[in-house]
Amino acid sequence: MRPLHRRAAAAAAALAALVAVSACGSSGTPHDGKSEAGAAHSPAPATGIPDPQTGDGPSPSPSASDPVLPDSRLKPVTGSFSKKDKTYLSGRVPQNMDPSAVLQTGQESCQRVARTAAHDKDAAVGAVIAGDIPDAKAAITMLCPGQKAVLRAADAGFPDGTRKNPVAGTYRALTAGAGCTWRVSGHGGKLLASGPGTGAKGAVKARIPAGAAEFTSSGCYAWVPA
Repeated sequence: MRPLHRRAAAAAAALAALVAVSACGSSGTPHDGKSEAGAAHSPAPATGIPDPQTGDGPSPSPSASDPVLPDSRLKPVTGSFSKKDKTYLSGRVPQNMDPSAVLQTGQESCQRVARTAAHDKDAAVGAVIAGDIPDAKAAITMLCPGQKAVLRAADAGFPDGTRKNPVAGTYRALTAGAGCTWRVSGHGGKLLASGPGTGAKGAVKARIPAGAAEFTSSGCYAWVPA
């Protein structure tokens, strides 16, 4: 297991806590950190839905080859879906799957983004970049647009691993420990720069020069422009 730094560990702890909160507190109403007055409907939430992070629940994004329910069949067992709900569900509910279960996955992702961001915005951004919150981009875009600031920050970043032809600039890792390492390679594999990161007060930063062929990092969780 790669070492996690303080911020990464905090993100993981926050997300774990939110799983329990979401499981017992979901009401079937989308959350964007605000209450939605006048929400007209709210289908009864599906029960017994496993946490999407475990891989045991419904896939929020079927592959292109998987058959999905047509929009005309996107109906809950009780109640009705709002226009926003139907937009999110369109093309993402596998056949023989309860649409309410897929909707609940998106709602719980919204809850987790909102509650993590309220505690630590960097942790929320890092979780979205790293894919720790399932289908976060679609959920935020269609179900909880109040969290688009988190999504915009995440869209500018990238996760640990190897990135080909990276955009030049200075980047900040969303961790603060000593286990984060990185290297920049030029064409032909020539080492251009490497290090555990630099910066004041434990901030981990890396500078990618113009023309770099590859940026590789380990133990840094996720990166955003500094």
